[in-house]
Amino acid sequence: MKFSKLANRFNSDAGIVQLMDDLGDAMAGKNDMLMLGGGNPAHIPGVQQYFRDALHRLIEQPAYFSHAIGNYESPQGNHAFIDALVALFNKEYQWNISADNVALTIGSQSAFFCLFNLLAGEDKSGVHQQILLPITPEYIGYADVGLTDNMFYSFKPVIETLDEHLFKYRVAFDELQVKPNTSAICVSRPTNPTGNVLSNEELDGLLALANKHDIPLIIDNAYGEPFPGIIFTETSPVWNNRIIYCMSLSKVGLPGTRTGIVIASPEVIGMIRNMNAIINLAPANLGAMMTTDLIASGELLRLSKLLIKPFYEAKARQALDLLRQELQGVNYYVHKPEGAIFLWLWLPELPISSLELYQRLKQKKVLIIPGEYFFPGLQEAWEHKSQCLRITYSMDSTVVEAGIKVIAKEIKQLLSV
Repeated sequence: MKFSKLANRFNSDAGIVQLMDDLGDAMAGKNDMLMLGGGNPAHIPGVQQYFRDALHRLIEQPAYFSHAIGNYESPQGNHAFIDALVALFNKEYQWNISADNVALTIGSQSAFFCLFNLLAGEDKSGVHQQILLPITPEYIGYADVGLTDNMFYSFKPVIETLDEHLFKYRVAFDELQVKPNTSAICVSRPTNPTGNVLSNEELDGLLALANKHDIPLIIDNAYGEPFPGIIFTETSPVWNNRIIYCMSLSKVGLPGTRTGIVIASPEVIGMIRNMNAIINLAPANLGAMMTTDLIASGELLRLSKLLIKPFYEAKARQALDLLRQELQGVNYYVHKPEGAIFLWLWLPELPISSLELYQRLKQKKVLIIPGEYFFPGLQEAWEHKSQCLRITYSMDSTVVEAGIKVIAKEIKQLLSV
């Protein structure tokens, strides 16, 4: 069979494909793996009860239910849901946005596919535009969404070592270069995979660069405020027409509904709407219609603050304490957990690559994600890339504990500790 040149981009060993294959098999019960590698949110009983109730309310209204499963939505997304979001952000943060600033997508991964390919690649004059990732490691899912090669370039961070085997990445502003062909800046906050949260000062610095060079700043807010609120430091969310926010309902506990949210200028929203119509016809209805009342009433914010954030903050402490206990005698660092649902482990003396460690752990029925996949756009050789791994702590505590013990035992054997 003959395939197009484009097909080659979907026929490679992309990190996100490996991640989702492993995650899907483990979550479907096809194996007895200890799943510490995926980004699936926890099934928090109190939160799931709210969603069950919301689904029951939807089912009990025949016309509403018929619309949810039987009608195509507008390419921009469900209007009642969008109106509720607009009211929420204007009330909480005084953003002064309108429905023209919001569009829904089939999950935030779909949003990044649209945005990156709208902004980067060959422009009308034949110039190859690129997106600046000002700090790496960054999200594994960015690397392969481009329909052209060489879509990203990035820079190493400043590494600040802290007490108790912790460290923190910071943007190396002295090293950043915004090239003439840079079409956008993109960051995740909190950062997947590291749990890093860019400070307000760092965000202000990046916004100043975006303003200076007349380019947008994309903020991946999958774990941030106001929902799901899996962020353990104080932040001040800001927005203007220069900023593009990407959010979703996944990490509040609804990844199966595939509901992504883009907040941007009307120009960007118009293009997202058009791409929705061309690629998907319309976004999905179910997640939006299930949660409209929860957003309009402010209940989703209360869930985020009172149930979701405390749950993950406690899980992070437990996982970190267990790592410290099991890795005694090892030279290691963990990125300071400031948000998201992962611990980022750095092993400066690891004698093999983290990709090899991944394969060894997989043989022992433990799944993690090797660090090599999280440095999109970083061309220079840097041994740090192969010394790190991402560990998910959102799974059941017994799974996390058992998995960390296997990980620690394998690391100690490799280091002869």
